[in-house]
Amino acid sequence: MKKHILVTGGAGFIGSHLCQYLAKNLNNIVYSLDNYFTGTEENHVDNVTYIKGNTKDIETLVHFTPDIVYHLGEYSRVEQSFEDIDKVWEYNKDGIFAVLEFVRKHGSKIVYAGSSTKFGDGGLGRSASPYAWTKATNTELVVNYGIWFNIPYAITYFYNVYGPREIQTGKYATLIALFKEKSKNNEPLTVVSPGTQKRNFTHIDDIIKGIVLVGENGYGDEFGIGNEDAYTIKEIAQMFGGEIQMIPERKGNRMCADVISTKTEALGWKAHHNIKEYIQILAKNSWK
Repeated sequence: MKKHILVTGGAGFIGSHLCQYLAKNLNNIVYSLDNYFTGTEENHVDNVTYIKGNTKDIETLVHFTPDIVYHLGEYSRVEQSFEDIDKVWEYNKDGIFAVLEFVRKHGSKIVYAGSSTKFGDGGLGRSASPYAWTKATNTELVVNYGIWFNIPYAITYFYNVYGPREIQTGKYATLIALFKEKSKNNEPLTVVSPGTQKRNFTHIDDIIKGIVLVGENGYGDEFGIGNEDAYTIKEIAQMFGGEIQMIPERKGNRMCADVISTKTEALGWKAHHNIKEYIQILAKNSWK
């Protein structure tokens, strides 16, 4: 039977790929709820119904009962969250409460996109920024709603997602897309000091297959979806080639984060893509 699925943040980078996969590969009835803060109509895909609005207003905006709610529609930048704390609270704290109340009333399963910052620097990363703290405490609230109200839930954790539709410019640009744009324009690659901070870059296709697998078969917490290969930011910049410009350290910038993918791998998931190969392909195509 076809499932009715709601994706919050469905016009964003990750959300649009998820909507596309769910609608095309699995033939579901798919809806997106997005406020277009970082999402864009350019990310719209076929066979998806788009609803514009904030997740805190989900009860008044969504007029059907989803089988699954994939909750991706939250503020998702570390360093910028210090100056955007009002948006962080509205999108992450007001939003999660409204979404949890919605799934409680409708009996839907929630698949929550947590943040790997929760595991950064031996657990210290969970409070290193407004973004990290809201995401970490949101996972605890999801777990508690599951206990208090018997809500079916699964919590995933993404690790430095890259691929088509990343935000390429502006203060919300993601690293790989930013480096690609700078390389295309023959500009120096800016690396935040010390440059030795490690990240587990994971391709969008691997992320989508992981979250869908968890959505269909996973229950509980700690479904990490991350490539086990870790590289420093400076190593990534060196893969792109060209001039590297070191810039001062920034608050909230963790040094590392453990990949906790055991439970996801037990469902049959594994990473198939490699960031080195991706960068080589970008260079071969003149950074297109």
